Amino acid sequence: MQDDDFSLFRSAVCGVKPIAHDRADTGKPRSNKAQIATRRANASISNDEIRIDGLSDQFIIDVAAEDQLYWVHDGVQEGQMRKLKAGQIPFEGSLDLHGLSVEKARELLWDFLAEACKLEIRCVRVTHGKAARTDGRKPLIKSHVNTWLRQHPQVLGFTSCLPRHGGTGAIYLLLKRTMLEGRDE
Repeated sequence: MQDDDFSLFRSAVCGVKPIAHDRADTGKPRSNKAQIATRRANASISNDEIRIDGLSDQFIIDVAAEDQLYWVHDGVQEGQMRKLKAGQIPFEGSLDLHGLSVEKARELLWDFLAEACKLEIRCVRVTHGKAARTDGRKPLIKSHVNTWLRQHPQVLGFTSCLPRHGGTGAIYLLLKRTMLEGRDE
């Protein structure tokens, strides 16, 4: 009986070639930290072209240095914003706009958000600062960032950070994601 089993097995595997490697394909690509770093660096390179980003400076909402910022797009769950405000959604990227001109801050913010959306990042932190201007008016970058983010199509909401992450000088920002195939969140 054993000879019959062996002969049946040999005839069943006749012409089969052995596999050259013993690794399984899990289907999930590993994150390439060097590639991500290169993309981030390339996103901040200026090409001196006039760009139309859809952000208006026509009407800027002036905010004071210690004002808490909070805005939410229609349809965003209240629970998500509570978690964001409590710092319970970890931020995966951070941008510091301290000391920049309004135009440079605008350009860097637009590029940063584009890259974050491309990488399917859910939450980022933007540090806008809160220094009062020498002419006694409200903080310039903070006021512009507050206005611009309300206009950005990928922004779901934002809120001032916890003190350990910058307090009223920074915001947590919740972004839309398209949910890449294979992601189980």
